[in-house]
Amino acid sequence: MSSFAQLDAFIARHPRLFIITGAGCSTNSGIPDYRDRDGRWKRPPPVTYQAFMGSALVRQRYWARSLIGWRSFGQALPNEAHRALARLEAQGRVAQLVTQNVDRLHQAAGSRNVIDLHGRLDRVRCMGCARLWKRAALQGELERLNPAWTRLDAAQAPDGDAALEGAPFASFLVPPCPDCGGILKPDVVFYGETVPANRVQAALTHLAQADAMLIIGSTLMVYSGFRFALAASRAGKPIAAVNLGHTRADALLAFKLDAPCEQALAAALPPQQLSVA
Repeated sequence: MSSFAQLDAFIARHPRLFIITGAGCSTNSGIPDYRDRDGRWKRPPPVTYQAFMGSALVRQRYWARSLIGWRSFGQALPNEAHRALARLEAQGRVAQLVTQNVDRLHQAAGSRNVIDLHGRLDRVRCMGCARLWKRAALQGELERLNPAWTRLDAAQAPDGDAALEGAPFASFLVPPCPDCGGILKPDVVFYGETVPANRVQAALTHLAQADAMLIIGSTLMVYSGFRFALAASRAGKPIAAVNLGHTRADALLAFKLDAPCEQALAAALPPQQLSVA
């Protein structure tokens, strides 16, 4: 049996899947991932919550890079991996989809039952009054305040970031919350920040009702995602993974397919197989 057929068989044997996805699910949509095949950082780690909240210069650097990165990130479209998982859900074969990504591409592909574990980059939250704003609206304000920066370009980095270095970030103007003057932060969970307990509990409740766990495009190197593999293993639920290279859960896996997510899901779950009546 081929590896793709093994994946197909795993899915067929377990009609109520708890699926967790990571950056590898979105790389074919043009959004770079964080880690290499060995689970190591490909580039400097993302900014931490403590650094962002504690330093105006860190916030200036973040939003300057985001101004450039959003131009591509905000236009990203779902790929076949997202579409295959949406079709699988439409057939009632997904107990829960949990994503560590903040790109909302699962929802754009048609998935409805999604927990955005680490939040969503298309929204901005005021850390003072908690009001939410659309990221696209903030983009217009950032460009208005910093017209010279709109002429800069840089390589795309993960999650709406751009590899812009050596720029005079101290001159970049970051608007405050128009309501209370508070700090504006992407509505995502930064490193060093805690995932809201209600999201974790909702995911664990759905995991308890599933009959297997499937990891798609994630190394699970951060505990916020790895905890679900630990919980599945303790409950005796089979775990399979599709990922390029090492995952933190390798010792817990019943099966692993080392392949790009889009290629694996397109081969194991072709559209005609998953068509909705």
